[in-house]
Amino acid sequence: MKLFGTDGIRGRVNEFPITAEVALRMGKAVANVLHSGEPKRNRVIVGKDTRISGYMLETALTSGLVSMGMEVFLVGPLPTPAVAHLTKSMGAAAGIMITASHNPYEDNGIKIFGPDGFKLSDDLENLIERHILGDEPESPPLHPKWIGKAHRIDDARGRYIEFAKQTADNISLHGMKVVLDCGNGAAYSIAPVIFNELGAEVITMATKPDGLNINANCGALHPENAAALVIEHKADLGISFDGDADRVIFTDANGAVISGDRILAMCAIGLKEQGKLKLDTLVATIMSNLGLIEAMKEHGIKVECTAVGDRNVIECMRKNGYNFGGENSGHLIFGDHVTTGDGILSALQVLRMMHEKKATLAELASVMREYPTQLSNMPVASKPPLDSLPKLQKLMQEATEEFGEKGRHLIRYSGTENKIRVLVEHREDAQVKSWVSKFSTAILEEIG
Repeated sequence: MKLFGTDGIRGRVNEFPITAEVALRMGKAVANVLHSGEPKRNRVIVGKDTRISGYMLETALTSGLVSMGMEVFLVGPLPTPAVAHLTKSMGAAAGIMITASHNPYEDNGIKIFGPDGFKLSDDLENLIERHILGDEPESPPLHPKWIGKAHRIDDARGRYIEFAKQTADNISLHGMKVVLDCGNGAAYSIAPVIFNELGAEVITMATKPDGLNINANCGALHPENAAALVIEHKADLGISFDGDADRVIFTDANGAVISGDRILAMCAIGLKEQGKLKLDTLVATIMSNLGLIEAMKEHGIKVECTAVGDRNVIECMRKNGYNFGGENSGHLIFGDHVTTGDGILSALQVLRMMHEKKATLAELASVMREYPTQLSNMPVASKPPLDSLPKLQKLMQEATEEFGEKGRHLIRYSGTENKIRVLVEHREDAQVKSWVSKFSTAILEEIG
């Protein structure tokens, strides 16, 4: 049984594996695998988003960690990238973030960062998983005097706020009006402070989490809400975060939602113009629009495509010496500053680009033409191998032959939910709609 998916462990609360019992075992497992011979490095940063179940999982994780002699530093609700940053800056052995990102409150999950602030390798995750499932020998119980302690870090927010502002050189945002949709998630108390301190006029929404309303008709999954406020207040742009604030979606001054690919394109071009885009390469995923690749070619920028997931983007960046990449879903990784996707930092970089170029977001984002595309997320009862579905395979082959260089299709299972994702992209919108319908019908017939 595999616990770790593409982004940590995730599932419905109080159902395996998101239970207090598994969290307790995970705390012990993390201690077993990442324990250091240097006592000062046996620290673990534990953060969470605003889900009500965070209290349960935080307590269980902490119990497991301290029982194995680890010193736990609790930072409370804080963005995922802040936990990654604090893990590295405080010389911790690990950072743990309790979050299910964009999922509803009924779900939760656990992400683990190593001492370098990056997500763990597959090998380390597999070893932790083996400990959780009892496939590795149990460590003997510690003598009571060696049990660890748990502490609250009162200035965790302040540390990250100063770090985030410095990555944008404390740019002045005076004269800019910004709508922030914090999704009732981890950014609710921190993002407004950062943009206010830099001088922007800030209109906020979804900043009153109650444990149950995270991502509920707000945040990065519903940027149309920020768009409406942008129009109402005549703001310069809207910024919508997901539940743990590692993703961000933008809307321009006209209320139009700007795709993640357009943001990637304008940022890559901006970095290249400043001589800051290493090896003149952008790292994207197979979900990115064909128009992004065309636009980058026009500006002399190479595009490396990885499998879906910001973790795969980051691994490619680290392996090959690149410093910028991301996903159309809103993950942006500015590798010179961070070790993971960071919605707040990304928004600051976009605002700085607007300020320095004296341009609107719509003007900057007009650097690429997007192919018509449609992404359909279909719930499935099971996930049989795609190559075991003859009707779907036949259709995929027909589409590949018919599309040529005019389009593409991508069908894959979600790594975090019981869903199958069907992406079709083509220069002709009618072809997109027709093929999504054909694929969806075949999936319903063969999987249900």
